[in-house]
Amino acid sequence: MAHTPVWFMRQAGRCLPEYRALRQKHGMLDIVRTPELAADVTMQPVRRLGVDAAILFSDIIVPLVGIGLDITLEAGTGPVVAEPFRSAGDLRRLRPLEPEADIPYVLETVRVLVKDLDVPLIGFAGGPFTLASYLIEGGPSKSHARTKALMYGQPGVWHAFVSALADIAAAALRAQVEAGAQAVQVFDSWAGQLSPADYAEYVLPASRRIFAGVASQGVPSVHFGVGTGQLLELLRDAGASVVGVDWRVPLDEARRRLGEGTALQGNLDPARCLATWEAVHDGVQDVLQRNGGRTGHVFNLGWGVLPETDPDVLARIVDLVHGA
Repeated sequence: MAHTPVWFMRQAGRCLPEYRALRQKHGMLDIVRTPELAADVTMQPVRRLGVDAAILFSDIIVPLVGIGLDITLEAGTGPVVAEPFRSAGDLRRLRPLEPEADIPYVLETVRVLVKDLDVPLIGFAGGPFTLASYLIEGGPSKSHARTKALMYGQPGVWHAFVSALADIAAAALRAQVEAGAQAVQVFDSWAGQLSPADYAEYVLPASRRIFAGVASQGVPSVHFGVGTGQLLELLRDAGASVVGVDWRVPLDEARRRLGEGTALQGNLDPARCLATWEAVHDGVQDVLQRNGGRTGHVFNLGWGVLPETDPDVLARIVDLVHGA
């Protein structure tokens, strides 16, 4: 590719008016379960923005719903778990994922997309700490206090828990690749709540389990979490071929720490997209200059697109990156 490739986390939906119009008629999980709708939402940013990759429209809780857990996606809140996990006995509810039986609509969406897309499709799954946190807390949390309490207080239960979640994530990723996805990303969004020592002890083994579970698929893999500047080396060591960097760590600093052999993804502050075009332009140029023209860089935001973002700004960013 002659230019730096660019796509945006949460590009499928969020700020696009065509997606919002669809949401007036359908709930998010209803869209996910309807392949023609999920494929259309996945393709919307490719058509409008000219990005170099599509990311499957789905959610990290979908495999968990597929195995029978009672989880809803509530507008303005996020995942809500009817019966939070609090003890060793709850582990019985985490049966292995059988993708063709449990999430057939996701795989059909992938198959539809790979026939129509002229850019690569990225599949994804949730990382172990993030999935565990939702299940233990019962929904989103700022402190993740119950999660950490179980992690510290019942380490045997914790390791069994995140190992099972890792196997579910790996099975979901393998199935997406087998259906046609050409890359995968693991979103361990809230892993940044942990110190390096705690991540290494309580999460890294499960993260490695995910990436080892898809290594034979032979596709690029991305590992990303928010506020994970203190964990970058550990995210790399989990086994992904690309490390996502959020906006808090300058890209040249990330490359210095991770070494030239590690590809990077990132890392414009999503809030900058709400500013003047001059501010956006300067931010994009700063990211590109910090990469210094090196190969192994995928331009992205340092987290997902904010709902208030003007899609035209994203399209201009794509043009700017492509023209650099």
